[in-house]
Amino acid sequence: MIILNALFYYCFLIPVSMLPFPVMYLLSDFLYLVIYRLAGYRKKVVMQNISRSFPQKSKTEQQQIMDAFYSHLCDLVVESIKIFSISEKQVLQRMTCRNPELMNKYFDRNKSVILAGGHYNNWELFAVAVHKFISHKPVGIYKPLSNLFFDEKMRQTRGKFGLEMLSTRDVKSFFETRSGELTATIFAIDQSPGNAKSAYWMNFLNQDTAVLFGMEKYAVEYNLPVLFGRLNKLKRGHYELEFEEITAAPAEMPYGWITEKATSMIEADIILAPEFWLWSHKRWKKKREDAGQPDLTGIEKQ
Repeated sequence: MIILNALFYYCFLIPVSMLPFPVMYLLSDFLYLVIYRLAGYRKKVVMQNISRSFPQKSKTEQQQIMDAFYSHLCDLVVESIKIFSISEKQVLQRMTCRNPELMNKYFDRNKSVILAGGHYNNWELFAVAVHKFISHKPVGIYKPLSNLFFDEKMRQTRGKFGLEMLSTRDVKSFFETRSGELTATIFAIDQSPGNAKSAYWMNFLNQDTAVLFGMEKYAVEYNLPVLFGRLNKLKRGHYELEFEEITAAPAEMPYGWITEKATSMIEADIILAPEFWLWSHKRWKKKREDAGQPDLTGIEKQ
C-alpha cells in the first residue's frame, strides 16, 4: 500500500502540481464535467444541504448555487494539488491580506491569539500563506488522515512555509505546555463535531446545528483574544485574507457568545456567496437527540 501511495504521489500528483496555472484550470473544467455532470459526486447531499439552508430560494436558484459550487470545488481540487509544489512567490501572487495590523497588534502586546475560520474559499492556500501576514507562529488544528503516507505529505505541504500542524489529539497538551509562545491557533469551526454531547447547539443556515466548542473553551480558559479569518475570492485563483475581531476579552463573554458570533460570521459569508462553501460535507449528520438535549431552536434561551 505504501508503494502504491508513493507511486501515485510522485508519479501523478507532483507532476500535475507542476503544471502552469492556466493548464490547471483547463483540468478543473474537465473535472467539472466528470465529477459533476457525469459522476454526480454527492449531488444528493449537496442539493439537500442547499435546499434546507435556502428554503426561500426557488429550485432554479438552488440549482444555480449547486452548479457554481461544483465549478468552485473543481478549482479547489486543482489548486490544492498545486500546493504540493507551489513556490512562496506564487503563493504571495495569489493570496493577499487586507489588514494584518489587526492581528499583529496582539503580537506587539505579547499576546497569543485564536483565529477562527471555516471551509470557505481556499483554506489550503491560506495554510501556506498565513505565515507571511502575521507575526505570531501560526498553528493549524487538523484531524489526522487514516492514510499515514498522505497524512505525512499533507502536514509537510501545509507546513512547508511556516504553519505548524497540530493534531486534534494534542490540542489540550499544546495549550498546557506552550502557553509561553506567541502563537495564533487556527480553529476551523464549521465541521460536524465528533461528539454531539460536547457540541454547542444553535441555529445555522436555518437548521438546528451542532457546532464545535473547543475554540471558545480554550479562548476563555486562557483568555486569548479571538479573531475571525475571512477569505474573499477576488477572481479565479486569487484570494484575500481579512481579519475581523470577535473579542479581546473572551473571559468576560457569556457562555456560547463567542461560538455564536464566529459561526454567524461564517453564515454571513455563505449567504453572500454560497457557492464558495463546502456543501458536499455532511454537515448536519448529528441530531440534537444524539446529545440527549431538547430541541430549543427558535426558543429564546433564559
